[in-house]
Amino acid sequence: MRATALDCVWVLLSSCLVFFMHAGFALVESGLCRRKNTASILLKNLGVVALGSIVFFLVGFGVMFGEGNAWIGLSHFAPQAGQRVPALPAGMPLFVFLFFQLVFAATAATIVSGAVAERARFGTFFVFTALACGLIYPLVGHWVWGGGWLATRGFHDFAGSTVVHAAGGAMALAGAWTMGPRLGKYAADGSARLLPAHNLPLAALGVLILWLGWFGFNGGSTLNAEAAKVASVILSTNLAGAAGFLVALVHIKWRAGTYDLSMALNGALAGLVTITAGADVIHPNEALLVGALGALAVVEGVLLLDRLRIDDPVGAIPVHLGCGVLGTLLVGVFSSDPAQPGLLHGGSMHLLGIQAAGGLVSAAFAFCSGGSLWLALKHLAPGGIRVDPQEEIEGLDLSECGVHAYGEELAFAAQPAESPASEPPLWNAARAQNPRSSAS
Repeated sequence: MRATALDCVWVLLSSCLVFFMHAGFALVESGLCRRKNTASILLKNLGVVALGSIVFFLVGFGVMFGEGNAWIGLSHFAPQAGQRVPALPAGMPLFVFLFFQLVFAATAATIVSGAVAERARFGTFFVFTALACGLIYPLVGHWVWGGGWLATRGFHDFAGSTVVHAAGGAMALAGAWTMGPRLGKYAADGSARLLPAHNLPLAALGVLILWLGWFGFNGGSTLNAEAAKVASVILSTNLAGAAGFLVALVHIKWRAGTYDLSMALNGALAGLVTITAGADVIHPNEALLVGALGALAVVEGVLLLDRLRIDDPVGAIPVHLGCGVLGTLLVGVFSSDPAQPGLLHGGSMHLLGIQAAGGLVSAAFAFCSGGSLWLALKHLAPGGIRVDPQEEIEGLDLSECGVHAYGEELAFAAQPAESPASEPPLWNAARAQNPRSSAS
């Protein structure tokens, strides 16, 4: 079927919704971190958009969609209008498709910024971003969406639970593990300390913006404006996010004794990530269950990271890596596609096996390649990958940006409350407030 003008307009509109998701990421990450790092987090988020856009246009698109082999694309670098690529729908201008894919690439890189927030050095973070957008993310994308080895085996990832979220989350895990926890995050006995969010209203607004943007993220992945299909995808997306929010809220109340807003925000994002792989083949009523399972996974994932002493200030790793892999697997359970039915619709273990292999191999590749890059930068880059302890205590707004995000008066007034020594252990009591102040 040839793409019509309406199809192209819908894909461009969806691209703009996905681009707007960066505003949501910026608000979530800055709101859930401490006041003294607000400007630096915003700068990293905008820098990812700018740098990722250029690098993906010049290099990443060719690696992802160029003609090559089952592992890598080797053509269409800095593509020109009118060129054809195998994945391009007939009748759709190249730049419509390219822009849609470009905003996805920047989203994958943004996931990493939240996990290394409040201690990553600007220069090395942007070097990592360039290589992630130009090589690591596009390689996984080529395997799935560019006609690579996973595509030929029937692997199904409709809008990127694996390609975007699991890959981005795996690179985030590699970064958080390599960089180590923030100063004061863990006490001598290994218990986690609360480093509280400085602005929950910003974080909540950011999640709502991300939720809205997901309608373009998943809905635009149809690459056409067929009303019935787009409506089904968007409805399933919304229901999964709604179920994720409510189930996470109830589950953390049971686990910690409080209705924790930050964990509920994570739950909404978990539901959205989990449904992304199968939004086109999972019925809306089953999307509720998919979102609920994602919420349970993210709450337990956040608690597991603290037991492992892996510091993820905004919960990016359990949301994107954990729920990305889970959502990929659940396609093999809930898919209603007659050509590839899941277990609950008369299918066999074949599809589930493909989904498991593809999701785990892709995540493992992103973790190993991302970890290798972080380690190389740690030992070879001037200054390494982490700011000096004194700079971290002072806050990256002053040490790297030279400004206070809210003005000197508010910044200095906030300093005593941000002293790690005054923070209570996170899980000392069942009624601990805000168990992690984390969402991404």
